[in-house]
Amino acid sequence: MAEKKKRRPARRAKERTLAKLFRRNQRKKRNEFRPDPTSSTWLKTRKLTRQQKLRLLKWVLYALIVMTCLVVQDVIMSQFRLFGATTDLAVGAIALITVIEGTEVGSLFVLIASTLYWFSGSAPTPICIALMTAFGIGATMFRQMFWHRSRGTLTLCACLALTAYELGLFVTGVMQGLTYFGRLPSFLLTSAYTCLVMIPLYTLVYKTGLIGGNTWKE
Repeated sequence: MAEKKKRRPARRAKERTLAKLFRRNQRKKRNEFRPDPTSSTWLKTRKLTRQQKLRLLKWVLYALIVMTCLVVQDVIMSQFRLFGATTDLAVGAIALITVIEGTEVGSLFVLIASTLYWFSGSAPTPICIALMTAFGIGATMFRQMFWHRSRGTLTLCACLALTAYELGLFVTGVMQGLTYFGRLPSFLLTSAYTCLVMIPLYTLVYKTGLIGGNTWKE
């Protein structure tokens, strides 16, 4: 009987201890609970890393380069014609950026840039979207498949893409009755003048492409 009396207080002590632990855990849970914030925390959680900021800066500068070339072409260069031809600076800048960035990034860039180029009102025909995209990606793939990456190969492939674009515009214009075969030298001179300008423009585009590290892979 004495042993049973001793066991009962021990059980009661254990039950009290367990009850205290349970109540303590309940209080902790209530204290840890925090209601959802009423204001948006998107700006606090969506913080860009230094690398992401640099890459964002690179694409902003790319856009500024293309826009500057477009404005200079429409405001200044369109007023000067040598042997009936002028430059096509915006297309040259887009071709350079496409070839420098490579097929993975450049293909998406040339598609978006050519579309915006058409909506800017400076493009002669909506077919320029297909021409710039096809020849830009084609020149980039050709360079990556057969030539090592260098200043000469990048500039040459960008010039080839530009020349193919101008010839594509000429053929499309002839088929649609917008131009005639006698204007072929004018399209060739336009590509030649633009290629000459792309040589110094390459340095600016290439230096801009180095911001934030290289994204191209070969």
